[in-house]
Parts: sequence; C-alpha cells; structure tokens
Amino acid sequence: MTRSPLPNALRPSTRMSTLRLAVALLVVVTGLSVAASFATYDTAATQGSAPGVGGTLVATIDATGPGQIVAYHPNGSVMYHNETYGIYHDVDPAPTGSDTVEYVATYHNESDACAGETCSVDVVERVNLTTDETTRLHTIVDTENGSSDDHDVDRINESVLLFANINYPDSVFMVNTTTDETIWEWRVSEDYAPESGGSYPGDWTHLNDVEYLPDGRVMVDLRNQDQVVFVDPGAGLQENWTLGADGDHEILYEQHNPDYIPEARGGPAVVVADSENNRIVEYQREDGEWQRSWRWADSRLSWPRDADRLPDGRTLIADSHGSRILTVNRNGSVSWSRDFPDGVYDVEILETGDESANGSSAAALGLESGGVGVGWTATFARLPRLVPPVVLHGLLYSLPLWVTPFDAFLLVVSGVAVALLGVGEAVRWYRSS
Repeated sequence: MTRSPLPNALRPSTRMSTLRLAVALLVVVTGLSVAASFATYDTAATQGSAPGVGGTLVATIDATGPGQIVAYHPNGSVMYHNETYGIYHDVDPAPTGSDTVEYVATYHNESDACAGETCSVDVVERVNLTTDETTRLHTIVDTENGSSDDHDVDRINESVLLFANINYPDSVFMVNTTTDETIWEWRVSEDYAPESGGSYPGDWTHLNDVEYLPDGRVMVDLRNQDQVVFVDPGAGLQENWTLGADGDHEILYEQHNPDYIPEARGGPAVVVADSENNRIVEYQREDGEWQRSWRWADSRLSWPRDADRLPDGRTLIADSHGSRILTVNRNGSVSWSRDFPDGVYDVEILETGDESANGSSAAALGLESGGVGVGWTATFARLPRLVPPVVLHGLLYSLPLWVTPFDAFLLVVSGVAVALLGVGEAVRWYRSS
C-alpha cells in the first residue's frame, strides 16, 4: 500500500517542530557543558598535582580570574600562596635572593586622596617565598578611570623602578624609591592621537608592559594600539622601531608582555603573547624592518598573556583562558604542562632569570613554528575560534570563572539559534494571521 504524501499545509509545521527540537537539544547540551565545567572547576592554584618544570615556578592571576600569586618547588609541590590582594600582575625575581620575588598587586578602596571616591591602590612588594617576609617598596594611588590597575614594574637598579602606568594619562616613568621622586616620564599622548587605540581618556592604551633594555632604551607595550614601541629617554619615541600598527591584526592583536632579545643573543628580536590571535609570535629585526621569525599555537591555547624564552631554548607560556601553564620545546612540542585556574597573567622560573633575560632568539636557536593539534579532540577544541576573538574573550571576562572557551562558544551558538527561531516563529505567526 502506497502512503499518501504529506499535505503541503503540514510540511512547514513539521519543519518548525524539527527546528524547535534541534534548538532545544542545543540548549540542553549547552547547559550540561556549563554545569560540568562548574562541577569540576577549582579556583585554588594550590589544588591538584603536577610534576615540576625543573625550577621554582611563580605565577600570578589578575582580575580575569581568582586573583592570587603562587610558587611551586622544582618538584611541583606548593611553596608559597597568597591572595591578600584581589589582583596580581607582574612578578620578577628579586636581586636579593634565590627565593625572593617582587610583584605588582592592586586593591580598591575609598581614600582621602581620591576625594572619597573609589581608588585603585597599586603596590610593589618584595616577598621571601620561604619565610613569607614581605616588604612594601612603593605605593601608587589613582582614581579609577578606565583600566586603572598598573600591570608592570621593571627594576633598573637598587633604588630606581620603571613603571607602566595604565591609568590616564597613560605613561611610563622612573621613580627613585628612596626619595619618591619621578626622575623621567614619557606620556603616550606626546606621540599618539586620542583617536588611536581604545576609548580616550578611559582604557585608551591599556599600557601593560615596560622593559628597560641593555642599551638604555625603554620598550613599551601599547595593547589597544596593537603596537610595541621603543622610547629613548633622551630623544623620545623611535618611530622606525615600532612593531605593529593600529588595527593591523595580522601582525599583533591586543598583545601582552613582549620580551626583548638583544643582538648578543641572536636579536634584535621580540617574543610576545599575541593574545587576541591566540598565538605566541616572535619578530626578528632585519634590514631595519620587523619580520616574523616564529609562531606557536595549539588547539587549546586561548588568550595567552605571557611568553618567556628560557636559556635551554624552551618557551614558557601563560595560557590565560586555556587554564594552564606550559613549556614548548625547540621542535614545537609541549614538553611540560600544568593545569591552572583561569586568568594566569605572568609566569617566571626563578633560576632562569627575569623573563627572557637569558634566552636566545628563535632565529639563533632554529626554532620550528607549529604546535597545532590533530584528531577529533583538537577539532572540538578549535570550535571556539569560529567566534571573533574579541567577542569570545569579552564573554569569558564577563561570565563566571568556570565557563570555558567551549562553553562560551556553545552559549553564542545557542543564543543565535534561539534568536533565529524566535524570528522564524514571529514571521510564521505574522503570515498566518
């Protein structure tokens, strides 16, 4: 017996029912994924275990995650942990001992210095990781205006610190901590128009890193201008040395924590966490131009914010939304990894020196670019890349800490699907009325 074809009048209703079911299943899958992430997430960097990286590892987490600083013994066990302040950014080995570091941290309170308004209080402190002895080195109090948490301080000598001031008027300056005197300052507005970068005068440059170079120049990271710039304290901005261009995301896209490698170690070169591009890159200076000499990314890497070249040729990486710390071998393979709460900002191995201070360039080492994963797990891990990075990372910054990049991808897809279904239902109702 031949079945009669489905009446034409019923076919649209059947299609809508199928679409409703598909969207409902997608919403359920999204909910289950988020619930699983919530059930398994741990905000404490002291939990879990992992083999050591081969030295004393120190890591910080800022406001993106559960703010804290933690250090691990060479065997991987916890050496030190502190969450006194809500935000921790830069951490560097201190010149006073093998188990001593200096860090930048921030807390917010009301202060007479801000006329009763909420202030951002940035502190530079030195701590002995074994005795917990802590010394306050400097304090900066700012009114909140855009991004107001200073991210980086570089020590020049025993008494002088170099600050990256992310708060308006967006500047780098040297302070004699003995006399509390500002002895040099460069303001970004001296060379950049308000129309560049982000919202002026709020989170305009998001100036997040500064480095005092062996030749006396200062390297400055202007995240929102997609540029790493070089300043001569006597002559000002060296425009012909600028790496990147505002809005040219093929070169850099809202990067973090660039490290300079001098000519003596195979440079001039800059290794940088290219955050919104979800990759680590290095640029080599050749014939007066910057040329990309190395690139690394795998399917998990998401919004990295620090990369240090180690003396043995490995690269140490802070994978902020990939929720891990890892090292990459010369051939591009992951040689060590430790799961870590979301929001890791800066990482250091104390025995290898400050940042990339003893590392060589990719060109000198013959490093191989690569690192992309294979297989179905890597394919699923890459799905979040379908969402524009600024949207994805903005969501991850705004949503609860347990939400993973894959959860955020599902939330975006579910939201779009529900919206399109709603439009379809409205059009169908309109046509039938």
